[in-house]
Amino acid sequence: MEKRTLFLVLLILGTAFWGISFPVTKLAIGQGQPLLFLCYRFFLATLVLSAVFWKHVKKFHTTAIKAGAGLAIPLVLGIYLQTLGITHTSASQCSFVAGITVVMIPVIKLIIYRKAAALKIWIAACTALIGLFIISVTNALSIGIGDLYTIIGAFCFAIYLIQVEKESKAGNIVPTIVPMFATCAILTFLLAAFQNNTVWIPQQQTFWLGIIFCALFSTAYMYTISNIAQKYISAERVSIIYLFEPVFGAFAAHFILGEEITSRLLIGGGMIFLATLIAELRWKMPNQIAISNLSKWKKDQG
Repeated sequence: MEKRTLFLVLLILGTAFWGISFPVTKLAIGQGQPLLFLCYRFFLATLVLSAVFWKHVKKFHTTAIKAGAGLAIPLVLGIYLQTLGITHTSASQCSFVAGITVVMIPVIKLIIYRKAAALKIWIAACTALIGLFIISVTNALSIGIGDLYTIIGAFCFAIYLIQVEKESKAGNIVPTIVPMFATCAILTFLLAAFQNNTVWIPQQQTFWLGIIFCALFSTAYMYTISNIAQKYISAERVSIIYLFEPVFGAFAAHFILGEEITSRLLIGGGMIFLATLIAELRWKMPNQIAISNLSKWKKDQG
């Protein structure tokens, strides 16, 4: 099996881990201690990745540490807010709302880098917002606090992905992975320490099982694979693969937590899914196809 195909399969497997992590996290933290959960999750992921990337750990440079710390801030905010969102809404709904990150990225790039976005991006953004409205807005025309946390978390995660793209173009991003998760562990530890009600050694078995699963599979495995895969698979294709996450999340929440897959969730989630496809796929208008075929014909004739 060629490397490109291998990483394609590994990425799809990773999106399954990401999707399953939504109900697993909800089950693990119950109604409290999301910061402590993230602290242990990042700490275990740091230990595992330190062993995997030991050759990079031995020769850490200040540049890699600074870059990793810079990536950690939006990542911690994004994951924490989405974890907080899970405590206030269903895991399946949270996974679909979190998928709006893919559409947020080009809009943020337009605002920050002044890069003109194609018409399809605005169509995708409007489609995603309609889908988000269907899922999140109640009959009283108000948005749930859990969905609000998730939306803000998606924005932070979009900032993180933009920074990762920037670091990847500047050089090898692998040396930044361990310092990034180490910084995440330190930040969440400090935040958890400021909470008066933190129980540092929870007795619930589901808490520790959730940490093991999320640290090893949805954190250490997926973030490493997604970075290395960029060498063999385009960013556009990787983004499309990520769309499997909310699908896996909804079905995992149904089987693990018994959550109902409602018609609003299917319609709204489907629109967000469609929006990301519109944003990422390379569409050609009929006149573009005709021009392309004409150019090819002239080339063949010449």
